[in-house]
Amino acid sequence: MKKNLFAVMLVAVFSLAAMAADGAHMTASKAGNASASRSTAPYWGVPSVPSTILFYGGDINVNDPNAQGFANENTLLVSQAQTYAAVKAPSKVVVGGTFGNNAGFGAFFDPAQGTYDIRINVKEGSGGTSVAHGTATQTATATGRDPFGLIEYTTAVSFAKALTASAGTTYWINETPQCTNSGDSNCSGAEYFLSNTTQETNGVNASAQVANQIFFNSTYFGFTWANWCDSSLGQNTAQCARASVGVTK
Repeated sequence: MKKNLFAVMLVAVFSLAAMAADGAHMTASKAGNASASRSTAPYWGVPSVPSTILFYGGDINVNDPNAQGFANENTLLVSQAQTYAAVKAPSKVVVGGTFGNNAGFGAFFDPAQGTYDIRINVKEGSGGTSVAHGTATQTATATGRDPFGLIEYTTAVSFAKALTASAGTTYWINETPQCTNSGDSNCSGAEYFLSNTTQETNGVNASAQVANQIFFNSTYFGFTWANWCDSSLGQNTAQCARASVGVTK
């Protein structure tokens, strides 16, 4: 019960957690205004070669009251929490990697590896079947955005073996940043949250994302394949519609 409540608080108002960790962080209601003063140039980091992108859901809009972040991490503080977004392959295509925009308190990725997991047939209470998963070297590039006063990074990995996606099949994709080095003091307070996207800004084939099918699985928080659009998790349909994730060749 306590962990479940904490999960909802973290994700629905995760800037308050940031304030607890660092008084300089702003509340969620002020973060958009602070970010609006930043450059309006399109940022989103890696992959650095746009031609490699098969799909990208789009940037978070830090000024949108429906901007949201979902726990997506494996750290010393939060041992396991993954958020998955659903993408329907419009045609047969070979996928070589995945990436996501994750906001946290800093560039704390230790080891510099991320985990990835691609699944089919996910539904409430069931993770379906994993068709590709593993741990790989992770790149992390600051996007230039600071949703909720946190620092957003594009974290990306390449698969050990390319996945051939079937036309018309929906895949739930996840890439999770880590900070699990007990010898690194930064990992004791590291947290990351997957950004949403409400306007699909800078998206690539963004319509391939299946709306309102973002799922959360976490042994730490006690959730087993829960849809973030479940009313009990406190999201509205705009907040839980689409995630800021992508896949590459």
